[in-house]
Amino acid sequence: MSIRVLLADDQAMVRGGLRLILDAQPDIDVVAEAVDGVDAVAQARRLRPDVSLVDIRMPRLDGIEVTRALAGPGVPDPLRVVVVTTFDLDEYIHGALRGGAAGFVLKDAGPALLVEAVRAAHAGDALISPSITVRLLARLTAASAPPAGPARQPLSERETDVARALARGRTNQEIAAELFISLSTVKSHLSGIQAKLGLRNRLEIAAWAWEHRLVGSTGPNLTEPG
Repeated sequence: MSIRVLLADDQAMVRGGLRLILDAQPDIDVVAEAVDGVDAVAQARRLRPDVSLVDIRMPRLDGIEVTRALAGPGVPDPLRVVVVTTFDLDEYIHGALRGGAAGFVLKDAGPALLVEAVRAAHAGDALISPSITVRLLARLTAASAPPAGPARQPLSERETDVARALARGRTNQEIAAELFISLSTVKSHLSGIQAKLGLRNRLEIAAWAWEHRLVGSTGPNLTEPG
């Protein structure tokens, strides 16, 4: 079955462009368009799309508020939301992460990444434009105070290695290669990390790793994924 997608953007031209990209994929079907944040929340709750693509700057409710309403903490049956924006600003990705987004993609990242983000969200994974992943998480962490208190359950040494690699922007395949473990083992560790820390996706794991200083702010490992 096709991945059912809701588009939410106040600009008709942008919605039309996103629809052209997504409808060209054999496994994706755009089922609705929303013209503002309130419309997005109402349609998403009614239609229950597999993935909602939500712009940041919209009338009535912005994209972060929409994300919290559909996927945030306390939502009993959360939907999968991918935030799509022109604006490469720190507070936007931080708000998206905390709001439960399953992706954060810049509009100029290209059609392939947009499609990949939709498929990743549908599969229960998450994706951020690689050009901003490490830089933004590092900058957000540098600007914040160290967190108080340990994780509610301590991570094993291998789980810590996986969280650290993920925070550096590595894919599951790259983590498996770096740590000499199988892809299924990587996924198992990620599930264990989420359960121990009470986190909902890989984006939140990456944010947690930076906040808890698992990744240094300098050094050769601070690179964008290739």
